[in-house]
Amino acid sequence: MSKVEKSMSNLTKCVCHLCPTYTFTCKIKAVPSIVKGVVTNIAHAEHIDSMFCAFGNSKCIDEEKACICADCDVYKENGLDAGYYCTRSEK
Repeated sequence: MSKVEKSMSNLTKCVCHLCPTYTFTCKIKAVPSIVKGVVTNIAHAEHIDSMFCAFGNSKCIDEEKACICADCDVYKENGLDAGYYCTRSEK
């Protein structure tokens, strides 16, 4: 797996927020971490609950419903080849 850059450019291309697995409740819970990551400098954020291919597993998602990773420009541009980056560790 390639290392995905933690950048605002990638965050704006990210489709995690459209994924059926990423529930409304998890999106609401993620807002503070995303805002903090954007305000402080996303490149130095340890974790935000979004752009899971760069930041790792969600701290909220507990059920896989469907995966749209392959539809994401970040996925395509970084040569990723897995799915469910929100729930499965890729190392």
